[in-house]
Amino acid sequence: MPKGAGQASHQSRSALEQVYLVACQLAERAFSAQELVYIHCQDQQQAYAIDELLWQFEPQSFVPHNLKGEGPLGGAPVEIGFDRLGANKKRHLLVNLADQVPQFAVNFEQIIDFVANDDSHKAIARDRYRQYRSLGIALTTQDLAAQPINF
Repeated sequence: MPKGAGQASHQSRSALEQVYLVACQLAERAFSAQELVYIHCQDQQQAYAIDELLWQFEPQSFVPHNLKGEGPLGGAPVEIGFDRLGANKKRHLLVNLADQVPQFAVNFEQIIDFVANDDSHKAIARDRYRQYRSLGIALTTQDLAAQPINF
């Protein structure tokens, strides 16, 4: 293994773990504000990871959530999915964790996307930026290291 290769993999994993944690914090804030959230994941494995993290997240403030197709008939306030169809019902906030912009993104009032702090994920995020613009979605950016999350 080349010197530093394990470190790069560890940094990438840490960057993604940080993104997952912030996504859960956003879901908690949106739920507290009585907004419905859809967390769009890259695949089933990522959806399960977010689901598990939300179960373990902040024990004093449970965030009602379910994987798409599970849970109550109307769905929980936070829905997690990974298919091309999106949420089962109209929701205010889309948290996109997938590598691509879902076509259904135009149906949301607010979209939050992330640029993880490593070079490979930055390149993927630049491509998503172009995809959002091609869909006519206006973008603003916020450096979470410099300022807290604001809705």
